[in-house]
Amino acid sequence: MTTTAHVRPELPVHVIAPARGWVPIRLRELWGYRELLYFLVWREVKIRYKQTALGVAWAVIQPVFTMVVFTVVFGHFGKLPSDGLPYQVFALCALLPWQLFAFALSESSNSVVVNQRLITKVYFPRLIMPIASVCVGLVDFAVSFVVLMGLMAYYGLRPGPAIATVPLFALLAVMTALGIGLWLSALNVKYRDVRYTLPFVTQIWMFATPVAYSISLVPAAWRPLYALNPMVGVVEGFRWALLGTGGSPGLPVATSVAVVLVLLVSGLFYFRRMERTFADVV
Repeated sequence: MTTTAHVRPELPVHVIAPARGWVPIRLRELWGYRELLYFLVWREVKIRYKQTALGVAWAVIQPVFTMVVFTVVFGHFGKLPSDGLPYQVFALCALLPWQLFAFALSESSNSVVVNQRLITKVYFPRLIMPIASVCVGLVDFAVSFVVLMGLMAYYGLRPGPAIATVPLFALLAVMTALGIGLWLSALNVKYRDVRYTLPFVTQIWMFATPVAYSISLVPAAWRPLYALNPMVGVVEGFRWALLGTGGSPGLPVATSVAVVLVLLVSGLFYFRRMERTFADVV
């Protein structure tokens, strides 16, 4: 009588070790964790409006109140030109992409530090955290966009076919925030000064962007240099797509896309290089 021994097949073993030097981005690994990305975004949305009396109304209050202040200070007292449009619409059209960018930049810059408990307990692609943070701002943007459409209708302004490009400019604003946020989130783990200086830098940055004023106030000779600010192309693109101001913003948008690509690619590689120390330092 013979007996046959059943040999269990060996299970694959995956060794997780910190990377060394410059490492690849591994987009396929990010795609494999797409469900985690979805749940992190949903968690952040719920936390943002949990136990708030006004709930999603905060997405409307902030840009509208800022628009009112800008209208009184810059439109009424400052008499800044608004390209022949009602200043309220002119300002709100720029405030929407700007606040999307500012929120996404703030959240992505603090994403690693805020999730320190998660980082030290389980492995997952750390890039998911800043990506999830910038996606949360799109909810507020969508709500505020409806308000902008209502304000335009009140003043009898109808967007043309160029409105179809609005999602592209919103994506450009998010990519700008993500590119810078990747750098700052990695630096914020080691240097906590980042979280304190970021609000000040963002405030100064807003006045270096044509949010409260028209780009026509900038001398033509300085506009190519001015367009190196990637949010110039975003804001001008929004105004062109919705209000039809000026011609096609080809130069500012092309410059913004080039700058954002540099920021995004360099930020991805820098984040991947530094993430091996996150669990030890954070």
